[in-house]
Amino acid sequence: MKKNLTKQSGFTLIELVIVIIVLGILAATAAPKFIDLQSDAKRSALSGVKAALEGGATLTYSKAAIAGLEKSSAAVSVAISTTDTVQAIFGYPVADEANLKKVIELSEGDWAFTSPSGTPASIGIFASGGVSTDCQVTYEQTDTEGQRPTITVNGSGC
Repeated sequence: MKKNLTKQSGFTLIELVIVIIVLGILAATAAPKFIDLQSDAKRSALSGVKAALEGGATLTYSKAAIAGLEKSSAAVSVAISTTDTVQAIFGYPVADEANLKKVIELSEGDWAFTSPSGTPASIGIFASGGVSTDCQVTYEQTDTEGQRPTITVNGSGC
């Protein structure tokens, strides 16, 4: 008497379905975590721009103080390097795109500026691709001697 024993190889359909269901559950719980990382990255980039603005404003003020221009309520030219000058009021950079691009180094094409507005003037810096007041850094120049410019991050809409 001969027994016909065949070895089974591979997975059954039920096993494959169970694996697909488990992978689907894992993907559903992990996907929101990875999706949220993009907005965290945008907020971190905005914080980096804020820090660069604060450092640039401090260095500009230092150069203005050395030149004796830190008390001027009118815009004056402050030499920040051998080739560049920045317009400053009370020693801090005036809120316009040309000045701020000299004070901080931003990747071309990655960042855009809104037009200066208000009194004292303020300007927004946001990631290129669309103006959003809910995802930008705002630089407001000072209008008072001895007061630093106001630099704020609004990352609620990133």
